[in-house]
Amino acid sequence: MMITPRRPAIQVDRLHRYFGATKAVQDMSFEVYPGEVFGYIGPNGAGKTTSMRILATLDEPTYGDALVDGFSVVDDPDRVRKRLGFMPDYFGAYQNVNVREYLDFFARAYGLRSDQRKKAIEYVMEFTLLDRLADKPIDGLSKGMKQRLCLGRTMIHDPAVLILDEPAAGLDPRARIELREMISALADAGKAVLISSHILTELAEICDRVGIIEQGRLLAVGTVDEISSGVETISRVRLRVLEDNDRLQAWFAARSDIRDLEFAEGRFTLTHEGGPNEQAALLKQLVDAGFRVIEFASKTKSLEDVFLHVTEGRVQ
Repeated sequence: MMITPRRPAIQVDRLHRYFGATKAVQDMSFEVYPGEVFGYIGPNGAGKTTSMRILATLDEPTYGDALVDGFSVVDDPDRVRKRLGFMPDYFGAYQNVNVREYLDFFARAYGLRSDQRKKAIEYVMEFTLLDRLADKPIDGLSKGMKQRLCLGRTMIHDPAVLILDEPAAGLDPRARIELREMISALADAGKAVLISSHILTELAEICDRVGIIEQGRLLAVGTVDEISSGVETISRVRLRVLEDNDRLQAWFAARSDIRDLEFAEGRFTLTHEGGPNEQAALLKQLVDAGFRVIEFASKTKSLEDVFLHVTEGRVQ
């Protein structure tokens, strides 16, 4: 049986955007598939928002093109807008408008009529947990509730693609968790989600793949493990033992895979080469050597570590 290749929901092809002598986006290409959460990582001024605005048909590329659900942002912007929801990094609020009226305004703007519009509004309010606040003026909502409402506005017309620019900015931990759960649910429903954020640990938890961008160029694309494959794997280890601290310090000093050894408040911290398998082996060696280990914890490289390695630690 012939297998039909899966069509990307977002396809960026050799995208360039110049502002005079400033090259905001340079030769960028990547794809995002239905049901996938793609994380966009980069410092301020890297070109994330510019490229997202092009995908949302709010700007035009200098060269290149991008397809959203199969339609060109250059040649078919009207069709793209029907298939895409864009959540900017700021919330546009209106005075004397409640939650239901706000969503109704955007539903009408997308051409939803009668029962279709009513069902869309009810579904969005239930999905974003705003149904109990339907009659509340939006200028009285908390930051977290406003972000939910902005997400609801973005998905009111049931788009195939969602582009979210820094959606977790300024949210408290609980609101971030709830937003992350909503984004995962949208991906499970088959939506393609492109999300940018400076909160790299959250992207690592939610994203299927990430793209690292700096100075307008896409430096790496893939899963965190794929991008990490060329990065030396090291872990920071913290441990305590019952007695024998002097002997343990000498034991560590004789090993070539241990560095940055520190001892404070009865606890050792050190850098050890390798990942989880190597840490398990180290713990076994400690026990076999007669040390009574009462605490052992290690942390391998995070998404921040991968980002700093790929960008060589530069910031803009």
